[in-house]
Amino acid sequence: MKSLIPNQWAVPKRFRERVGESAGRQRQMTGDGHLLLVLHAVPEPGVAERGARLFWRDPAGGWKSAGQGSGVGALRGYLGEFEEAVDRQELRLRAAATATEYFEVLKAATPLHRTSRNLLRTLQEAREAVDDRELINLRDRAGEVERAAELLVSEARDGLDFTSAQQAEAQAKVSLELARDGHKLNTIAAVFLPITALASIFSMTLRSGLETWFSPWLFWLIVAAGVALGLTMKARLKPEKGSATGHSERSRGTA
Repeated sequence: MKSLIPNQWAVPKRFRERVGESAGRQRQMTGDGHLLLVLHAVPEPGVAERGARLFWRDPAGGWKSAGQGSGVGALRGYLGEFEEAVDRQELRLRAAATATEYFEVLKAATPLHRTSRNLLRTLQEAREAVDDRELINLRDRAGEVERAAELLVSEARDGLDFTSAQQAEAQAKVSLELARDGHKLNTIAAVFLPITALASIFSMTLRSGLETWFSPWLFWLIVAAGVALGLTMKARLKPEKGSATGHSERSRGTA
């Protein structure tokens, strides 16, 4: 059966029998003084498959890795990749200002936290199984990475919730203003609708003496007065400056 373990590694036979063609879950194996760590690569957003990272410690205390060099430095470098990934997402989080940006950080940080948490568990089990001082340092570094990833997820989720709440508050305020404006328009329509309806039904033409007085300038004067009255009503019904757009900008700045 094909195995991810390199053929040149002199590991116990049962190690090869327990490792298939894919990484599976993160875990450690011990036997006959050997330690094998089956770990995952730093997760990429949107990629479900996890790449395998294998590290082998022989009975003499020497370390080897699959494709990442030899010595314990390869395992240190592997943890450094997680630290760099957390730092990149923290920079994105500090620059986030919209719900979409917070969501993108959260989408990348969630698998990073899950992977680092399982990595910490695996290194802790390896530390308990093998007496190696270096594993203590590696486990502690993994704990710091897991803690940083956990805080990253928490802050990204809080930022997303806060931004969404601000947007909902701004939308509620705009809806309230629209409802008030609609009430004003309905009130005006209710006042003038009966007069308009009666005039339309009876086609009322009453002589007041103004029909020929100052004609046609009086007609245009009344038209202008009507336009001015309409513009005045429009200005009164216009939302106050800063109530909608301004509120949104203030919310973004606060976030």
